[in-house]
Amino acid sequence: MLTVHAAPVVQASATALPLPDGAVAVEDGRVVSVGPLADLTDQYPGARVRHWPGVLLPGLVNRSGHALLEEAYHPDPREADELGTLPLRGEALAALGMTEERWGAGARRGLQRMMSHGATAVSGPFHRPAVRTAVARSGLVVVPREAPPGVPARLPAPGEGPAELAPLAMGHPRSVLGGALAPGARADLAVFDVPVDRDAVVRAAEEGLNALWDVLSEYGSGAPARAATATVLGGRLVHRLR
Repeated sequence: MLTVHAAPVVQASATALPLPDGAVAVEDGRVVSVGPLADLTDQYPGARVRHWPGVLLPGLVNRSGHALLEEAYHPDPREADELGTLPLRGEALAALGMTEERWGAGARRGLQRMMSHGATAVSGPFHRPAVRTAVARSGLVVVPREAPPGVPARLPAPGEGPAELAPLAMGHPRSVLGGALAPGARADLAVFDVPVDRDAVVRAAEEGLNALWDVLSEYGSGAPARAATATVLGGRLVHRLR
């Protein structure tokens, strides 16, 4: 079924200007169309429409992927009293006596936490068989760790805590966009309930400026690490903030 995802502001790519009252039409895991919500609802009158708050972006890239999944263990919630809730590394990790089964289970939890922060792609490579399997089954795209040329970025240092699970906390927003929302592209979306001045964004766009990057940078730097309102992976809603 064709679904239209709508938001007060849509940022379709790293180079596009923000689209106010925008929407993305999705069908069979692919983007069908991007444009004003009014145009898309006229074009697809039978579509299901999901209205989201804030800003709708392409899915994000977590460039800490290798370190988070192959060099850290994400405890089961049932282990929280003993192990806590943050990724375990170093001596704490060595003391666990990790098995392939446990690596796989920890990776699955880590991937889910990444998706809860808007990630639809993750940096590799992955060498542990159980981790590779978990990543493949998750549907997340595996990408190089480096940001695209010319895009400001800050690669995460190992052990930065919860922030490294949240791409928006790890660098300039342009550096963590996983691609572009365009017809034919895989439907990977992230929504954040960013308190954005829509009118200010529109005025800046009329002058060829993008006022959204500063808003997203400030939002991403807030504490605690920002969770996404929703994450759509290949057209599937894989996370929704309750």
